[in-house]
Amino acid sequence: MTLSYLVPLLSALLLVCMSVYLLMLKRSMQKNMRDNEALINSFSTEVQGVSHGAMGVGRKVLNIEKQLLSLKNSFEEMKSNDPAKVSYSEASRLVELGAGVEDLMNTCGISRPEAELVSALTESKKKQEYVPVLTAEA
Repeated sequence: MTLSYLVPLLSALLLVCMSVYLLMLKRSMQKNMRDNEALINSFSTEVQGVSHGAMGVGRKVLNIEKQLLSLKNSFEEMKSNDPAKVSYSEASRLVELGAGVEDLMNTCGISRPEAELVSALTESKKKQEYVPVLTAEA
């Protein structure tokens, strides 16, 4: 009979302990949820920052590619319009047609040593074309 009043007392005590434990568990879960939401917001902000940075870098790369293409085109145009190249090729052609050093200087705008060099190179090239090749025939 003495045990009959202990059972309700122990049940009430157990119920109070469980209620306190559940309350602590609920608060812990709420705190964890707030922490998780804060982390998610932080990561979201960081991802947005990285995304905007990547787009900015992409725009800069595109601009640099455009500038590089423009520079390449300008370089190719300059290379194809090189006045020195044109004058030497023209001088070589004139030598083949029989022009002298003075003619090269006046027509192509090159110095005397350059004209003499072009003349000598073109004439030696002509001579090499007419050199017979010896072959051993049995």
